[in-house]
Amino acid sequence: MFVNRTRELAFLNARYASQQAELVVLYGRRRVGKTELLRTFCQDKPHVFFVADLGTEEGQLAEFTRQISAFTAGDPNLLAPFASWEAAFNFLARQAQERLVVVLDEFTYLIDVNAGLPAALQKLWDVQLKDSNLMLALCGSYVGMMEQEVLAYRSPLYGRRTGQWRLQPLSFWDAGEMLPRFSFDDLVRAYAVLGGIPAYLRQFDDRQSLLHNIERKALALGEFLYDEPRFLLLQELREPSRYFAVLEAIAGGRTRLNEIAQGAKIAPTSVSFYLKTLQEMGLIDRTVPVTEKNPAKSRWGVYRLTDPYFRFWFRFIYPNRSLLERGETGQVMRRVRQELDQYAGAAFEEICHEAVWRAHAEGGGGGLPGFAPAAVGRWWNRQEEIDVAATGAADGRPALLLGECKWSSRPVGVNLLEDLKRKGESVAAGQEGARIGYALFARSGFTPALRRQAADEGVWLVSAEELAALRTG
Repeated sequence: MFVNRTRELAFLNARYASQQAELVVLYGRRRVGKTELLRTFCQDKPHVFFVADLGTEEGQLAEFTRQISAFTAGDPNLLAPFASWEAAFNFLARQAQERLVVVLDEFTYLIDVNAGLPAALQKLWDVQLKDSNLMLALCGSYVGMMEQEVLAYRSPLYGRRTGQWRLQPLSFWDAGEMLPRFSFDDLVRAYAVLGGIPAYLRQFDDRQSLLHNIERKALALGEFLYDEPRFLLLQELREPSRYFAVLEAIAGGRTRLNEIAQGAKIAPTSVSFYLKTLQEMGLIDRTVPVTEKNPAKSRWGVYRLTDPYFRFWFRFIYPNRSLLERGETGQVMRRVRQELDQYAGAAFEEICHEAVWRAHAEGGGGGLPGFAPAAVGRWWNRQEEIDVAATGAADGRPALLLGECKWSSRPVGVNLLEDLKRKGESVAAGQEGARIGYALFARSGFTPALRRQAADEGVWLVSAEELAALRTG
């Protein structure tokens, strides 16, 4: 199933409709749906779609030739293999009397076997391709290499690209379109397990219960999801054991650089390299309180796993591998049943962060008419923590929206709002002149007393039903 990606398809279609040659770079972490996006874009257009692999350059050129031959002659075996990439692209440029899309998927594999390929493409572009009818799309999963070898200033292709897009995981609402039979609560739980990665979402069958899917698709030996984090690291990295140790340390609650280095048994001077690479892969990030003026230098920075499935895997699968591989799935499922709602709380917070962007896109809510968020995240200091904090402006003045999220089975009451307002005083002390509004997000709704007070004070109350309604936001 292909869902949404409306903005991404609009971007690609605009490049296709231009009256000039295009060199577009599409990149993002593995499994995020890059190939499916490009195939959907190409399906009604003349195109040559080549997916590279780990083979030799000679083998890659032979397969590229077969794809070209199938397009130009209707027979993949008619053309003799091109001797070089230059020869192949010169041929394509001559053939492209009308608009032609050429996709080089898994482009980083081609760079692995021929480090000079970006320079060769740069020369081809400057001499011939920039005046052709080609739309060349370079696509890759190794984010760091794509940024260094294709997008960076030192890359031969720097300045040649006409557009680039880093593809992100699906939002909670778009992910829900792939599991439409699940209730809102189970969608939140499923998102907490799988995140917005289309390849992971496709593993679940919403005709079965969520717990059935977890047992049969995540905890079962031999299934795609069972060893996915380990296989992804093996596929992407040259020293997977060290990266695995870093991820394990973060998953175990070590969130600061020195703690991670100690947990992973890597020198603090070296661990930054591994953290940077994992950030580029979209598996971790470094977060700071949203009000920090200089995030890169903030002493409050902490690392966390951003990929929900990696979080689930390190919590429920990796520590129980011995049981699972002996077929003792029932023992692990008992723990999943007991802890799943607690585990889903972090994903619910992330959904609420996105809800702020969606609900405030056109202003309103939270006692801040016209509020436009500039940054949404969390806030904390040594004593307090606030689940949702958004900085921005309202009516030309600096503004701050503060909120709490409750993934609980009971309606929340006035005490939650009063506690939030108390914590808000600490935030306000560092935001002189800013207007402050409050919001509460609750899975099970709000008590009548809280609803009355919220109406009097202009507090934004967001129930599960209202969150679900933001699907079209």
